[in-house]
Amino acid sequence: MVTLRLEGVGASYGGREVLSGISTPVLEGGQVVALLGPNAAGKSTLFRRIFGLLRGPGEVRIEGATVPRPVAYMPQDNGARPVLTVYEAVLLARMQGRRLKVDPEDHAEVERVMGLLSIGHLRARNVGDLSGGQRQMVGAAQALVQNPQILLMDEPTSALDLSRQIGLLTLLRRLAREQGLLIVVAIHDLGHALRFADACLVIEGGRLAASGPTSEVITPEMLRRVFDVDARVEECSRGRLQLIVD
Repeated sequence: MVTLRLEGVGASYGGREVLSGISTPVLEGGQVVALLGPNAAGKSTLFRRIFGLLRGPGEVRIEGATVPRPVAYMPQDNGARPVLTVYEAVLLARMQGRRLKVDPEDHAEVERVMGLLSIGHLRARNVGDLSGGQRQMVGAAQALVQNPQILLMDEPTSALDLSRQIGLLTLLRRLAREQGLLIVVAIHDLGHALRFADACLVIEGGRLAASGPTSEVITPEMLRRVFDVDARVEECSRGRLQLIVD
């Protein structure tokens, strides 16, 4: 089973410290982990640091990986060229870091992932002609088609309507369970974190403010201190947790 652990991880931009001393418990495959925090807390920087786009102090420890490129990263902007079709953008992501020859199984995997995300009907559309929500779904396809063991997703639901938010998060939770993926997803909606995440990491001011099982992390004290919100968590139907704002 793949695992991820951060030990004293930090990062800076132009001499300005953005992250400092981030140490986490071992995060295991099969889980969805919510990365929470206010705007500008350092969540995107942490993803870039884990993925290796930034250097800094500390260590990102990945163990149990069985593929050469175990981590895939979906940034807020998928960066796909607007002149590419959706199919081309997803196929190009599939081929990252590999030889340029495209095999039949590559095409089959692109078809499978687009089917999972229900974006097959967009295959011939240019990425630049898509809505923000459609581009986010393409970004999710670009990440999933790499068949990672660790998937980092930065605000993957921010441009989606509620139905598609729930659909995507439900799919991610299922893939984590069935394939042993470790999925770390930054989201602002604490209700979604309560419903879909097994564990949470809370970033505040570039430091780790809390970590652990979701029900133990999202507490009235944490919400008041980190988010300046008076709220509590209550159990609703089928043992699910919901956020109640006072």
